[in-house]
Amino acid sequence: MSEIIVQNGLFHLRNGRMSYFFRLTGDGLPAHVYWGERLERLDSPLDRLFFESRESDYCHNTLELEKLPQEYPTWGHGDLRRGALEVTAADGSTAVDLCCEGYSITAEKPTLAGLPATFDREGGSRTLSVAYADAVTGLRVTLLYTVFDDCDVIARSARVENAGPRAVSLERVMSASVDLIDDRWELITLSGAWARERMIDRRPLKPGFQGVDSARGASSAQNNPFMALVRPGTDEFRGEAYGFALMYSGNFTALAEVGMYRMTRAQIGLNDAHFRWLLEPGETFTAPEALLAWSNTGLNGMSAQYHTLVRRHVVRGRYAQAQRPFLLNNWEATTFNFDEEKILQIARRGREAGLEMFVLDDGWFGHRDDDHSSLGDWTVNLKKLPHGMNGLADRIHWMGLKFGLWFEPEMVSPDSELYRAHPDWCLHQPDRTRTEGRWQLTLDMSRADVCEYVENAVAAILDSAAIDYVKWDMNRDMSPVGSALLPPERQAETAHRYMLGLYSVLEHLTARFPNVLFESCASGGNRFDLGMMYYMPQAWCSDNTDAGSRVLIQYGTSLVFPQSTMGAHVSHAPNWQTGRMSPLRTRVDVAMWGTFGYEMDLAELDADQLAETRADIAWVKAHRDLLLYGDSIRLLSPFEGDTAAWMVVAPDRSAAVVTAVRLLAHANERRERLRLAGLAPETRYRVEELDVVLTGQELMRFGLPLRFAPGDDQSLRFTLVAEQGGDSCQ
Repeated sequence: MSEIIVQNGLFHLRNGRMSYFFRLTGDGLPAHVYWGERLERLDSPLDRLFFESRESDYCHNTLELEKLPQEYPTWGHGDLRRGALEVTAADGSTAVDLCCEGYSITAEKPTLAGLPATFDREGGSRTLSVAYADAVTGLRVTLLYTVFDDCDVIARSARVENAGPRAVSLERVMSASVDLIDDRWELITLSGAWARERMIDRRPLKPGFQGVDSARGASSAQNNPFMALVRPGTDEFRGEAYGFALMYSGNFTALAEVGMYRMTRAQIGLNDAHFRWLLEPGETFTAPEALLAWSNTGLNGMSAQYHTLVRRHVVRGRYAQAQRPFLLNNWEATTFNFDEEKILQIARRGREAGLEMFVLDDGWFGHRDDDHSSLGDWTVNLKKLPHGMNGLADRIHWMGLKFGLWFEPEMVSPDSELYRAHPDWCLHQPDRTRTEGRWQLTLDMSRADVCEYVENAVAAILDSAAIDYVKWDMNRDMSPVGSALLPPERQAETAHRYMLGLYSVLEHLTARFPNVLFESCASGGNRFDLGMMYYMPQAWCSDNTDAGSRVLIQYGTSLVFPQSTMGAHVSHAPNWQTGRMSPLRTRVDVAMWGTFGYEMDLAELDADQLAETRADIAWVKAHRDLLLYGDSIRLLSPFEGDTAAWMVVAPDRSAAVVTAVRLLAHANERRERLRLAGLAPETRYRVEELDVVLTGQELMRFGLPLRFAPGDDQSLRFTLVAEQGGDSCQ
């Protein structure tokens, strides 16, 4: 049960496992006290003993504020570290000094104006709002904290109101800041690039600034809006881990600053590079929500908290807890080169194999026969689809399949009717070359007229035919960033206003079409973040569909995101991105750790492979509830060796599926055993592939033998089913 207790200036948020608390100093500053395993005593003198000496220093010398672990520090008034809030007042001054004015506690999880935010529909959370004010500028800052019953996560945000008489420029507004009292941490981030997203990087903290960010207009494939601080020695199952994730899809910063007193300041929020927000009197600015997770059972423990949060408090709508249809996408089979009959042939083969939905990818609109034209012209190309979108959708549905469609609504091609009519609708700066990427420009979603056009254009297609699924793509970063409608003093607001416009469009479309399954895509995983998950319950992990590459991509992704959010498909071999020839079984075993589907022309399979594919699809269907919504546990990291392994366990521990992939074979290898986790120790499990019954304890202590076939990219799959009675082994 979550609760918030306030006593003598001490704010204590806790649930059944975790405590988080801070206190007010004598000057009304919020000082961080503790975050970790639940503490029972509320009137402990420990925080007073710790702060007495520090607060005494602070009271005698304002610059000693740098020694105080703060909860939401400001810059320019004694603390020389980077502030969570930095401003420039109308007179050019930059100092801010916040003092607490009051607080409130509610059982309702608040929404955030114009932004995605976690929710709680079951009454299983408590929210603390603490109000602060700066007497000179008139700024009022409200810090929001939510603690949940069912996951060890604190949701934090900040709201800044200008209650003064003159405009103020916000230069930096962090969503969360936590001062930790030492620097004995290692930093984990998810970094990479297109086709190798969310690679796990781990390094010790050093004095100064370290972390990740994005100034690309999207949360990016280069760096995910997440970081974790872990104690040295923390692994998947042991040790403390503190996660910081941002529920936002644009420019962000996640950093750890180790100061001269060896304290660590962890912050996450909007990237202050190229950002400035002019806050007029009476206006309010709301920062995106940060999700802070804690675990004392290693990285798997931290991930379990995030997975619960995403499933119960982030993903909304019909598909939040529902099965996702197994789909077949035509892109790798046809690219732009298709007509209606070819599409129908591919769909028939998918239906015969047991798939449930066909998705038509890029090339169905305007005169788009390659990627040089037509983005923005969302009208059906009747040369390719003579019966229109409705005619194709009807034929697909007649086969017994659902029908999905690809869009890239945020982009415009210079060769398009839309661009010729509205050349000022793209992001650009005056007298500068309009930089193209993939022969396209980015529409200015900070403009209401552009948002209205995008929303209406997508809605018109969805209204015209029975469409069950939308793949929402975004294939380039933003550069240059500028808006024709914003005045010079507000140009630095463009990137954030873009995201607010996009979120508004997505909110309207998902509400208008509640039965459509939306999937986020941005050149693969360029926008794989909690902000998009609020509108779309799944995202395409990467354009790289190579099984060996996907093991690393999906393993890293699972640090924060459950498998029900990860778009993962079986694709052609040799693979387009790597040229690797992975076995079909391995491609299936990796893809079933996500929202299962196919990205290939099934006509390329021989009779044996097609029979294997039918059997694979039937097997995944039989275990789909477990695979999609079971508890995901990482066992062996591909970032630490040549073998990766993970398992998905039923919440009641009655069944599990275990997958192991050997990425690189070696001669004369030793025999390996894989120890499992998360099982009921006394329960007997039949391991179907080995025809043996073992207790959960035996499986977790001794493990299963890993006997791979010769060659690279070989996989093993084990299915565990709990049995009643019987000997412990046979």
